[in-house]
Amino acid sequence: MRREIILVLVFVLAALIGYKLLRSVPSLLHTPLMSGMNALSGVTILGAITATAGAVALGSKALGFLGIVCAAVNVAAGFSVTDRMLRMFKHSDTEGQGDE
Repeated sequence: MRREIILVLVFVLAALIGYKLLRSVPSLLHTPLMSGMNALSGVTILGAITATAGAVALGSKALGFLGIVCAAVNVAAGFSVTDRMLRMFKHSDTEGQGDE
């Protein structure tokens, strides 16, 4: 029981610190920082796969699978937003090339 309480406290503390840090990032830097965080989301996927592989109970395996899916959606959405951001900086004369 004590271990679970410590894990919940670590989770709550990490959530509060993460919220505080993200609130202090200017909106101009938010998208470039988010695109750089895609690599860490990839590490999250690896961690979820490792934890799911070692899971014994069916509920643990289901939660691990859910974690893998959520992390994969996060990576895909991050790359999508990064691609949209990079398209904003392309010159207007290069638009339309290759769309034919």
